[in-house]
Amino acid sequence: MTTWIAFLRAINLGARRTFPKDDVLAAVVAAGGLDVASHLGTGNVRLTLEAASRREVETALEAAFLADRGFEVPTVALSVEELRAVVADADRIGAGHAGVHTVSLLKADPDPEAVRRLEAPGRAGETARVVGRAVHLLLPVDVHTARLGNAVVERYLGVATNRNVRVLRTVRERWCG
Repeated sequence: MTTWIAFLRAINLGARRTFPKDDVLAAVVAAGGLDVASHLGTGNVRLTLEAASRREVETALEAAFLADRGFEVPTVALSVEELRAVVADADRIGAGHAGVHTVSLLKADPDPEAVRRLEAPGRAGETARVVGRAVHLLLPVDVHTARLGNAVVERYLGVATNRNVRVLRTVRERWCG
């Protein structure tokens, strides 16, 4: 049995994509998840699942979410060790940054050429740094007015879900020891 942290993309964003926390947890249990917990109502879920790979975890959860909701819920799963590494990288990359720091978690390994293009300078003080399947976005302004965000990350690197570094730190502290 392995503990996974699953990050759901694009839920509770308007009337058509509602997925209340209790329903998310029930769907995770239906997928075989044990020791299931949620942080906030925004799609941050801890579970233990007998699965051989991250891809199996994501596939099982996405099938359960589709069956429950009737719409797809892209899911990015990280092991406890992977989440610890993402937060450690965030602390290193964001050291001294006074603005907003978010992380887009990628569903698939990124293409190196696409990474190079995304990381290229020229976005008015907005920076992207890719480490593995995590894209660290350092923004001088609020995420809602920034040009660089998860939609841009997805244009370059594919499906991703974005979290503020504070949320990732809290999840790590609660669920990763």
